[in-house]
Amino acid sequence: MSETTLNNLLEYLYDTLTPSNMRWVGEHLIKQANHKEESAKPYTMEEINTRIAQSERDSVEGKVYDFDDVMRELEEELETPTTI
Repeated sequence: MSETTLNNLLEYLYDTLTPSNMRWVGEHLIKQANHKEESAKPYTMEEINTRIAQSERDSVEGKVYDFDDVMRELEEELETPTTI
């Protein structure tokens, strides 16, 4: 996104959001940016093998979710209203 577009977006937000809303948006943008930076880091082969081994242990121990479990949890999450 161009700097001009970003500046226009900022000006729009300054003019329309309350200070509380600005803090909320800022906190969520920072959290999302941190998450994206963390998830972009590549895994080492040791980390990958560790994850595979843990997954196999979880499977043997029955610590897994089947498709129906995942769909039920997703539907429950989508039914829960979120507030800003």
